[in-house]
Amino acid sequence: MNRDENPWTTLSVRQVYANPWIELWEERCLDPSGNPALYGRVSFRSKAVGIIPLDDAGNTWLVGQYRYCLKRYSWEIPMGGSPHPASVLDTARRELKEETGLSATRWEQILFLHTSNSVTDEEGYVFVAEGLSAGEPEFESTEKIEIRRLPVTEAIRMARNGDITDALSVAGLLQLGALRGWLR
Repeated sequence: MNRDENPWTTLSVRQVYANPWIELWEERCLDPSGNPALYGRVSFRSKAVGIIPLDDAGNTWLVGQYRYCLKRYSWEIPMGGSPHPASVLDTARRELKEETGLSATRWEQILFLHTSNSVTDEEGYVFVAEGLSAGEPEFESTEKIEIRRLPVTEAIRMARNGDITDALSVAGLLQLGALRGWLR
């Protein structure tokens, strides 16, 4: 079997809904066995970009906010959306400044992933930001954010034990822990 060959046959595609952030598509198709299928796909108009700021003492910053869709408070790495075709690194710089007030001189992309590949084509990127300098956050009107500085190993522990549930945050923190040898 050629893994790059699509075993699905698309019969029709129609846009069901759109807003400034997402498009919802309904696709009628034949599955790999030839059976009729209906597939729903959420297409994001931006890429997800997360940042793990890391200071020389081994601390990072998390942002906490109430997430309307979840109906609960969420601790996360700083993040935001990078509209197509904007640079994800430029977005990372902007979001770090907006949400924490921090700027960085060194940037490294440590992760690329698909956030939920059975229903969406959204791409996620995570950067580590080092060489930090402090400033004032510039929150958006939709954001009521709490900023928390803590040891990065504590943030990794939070990701491992379920205190952080955001997928991009968990994946990014665990990737950083693996790359730096902080997972035990």
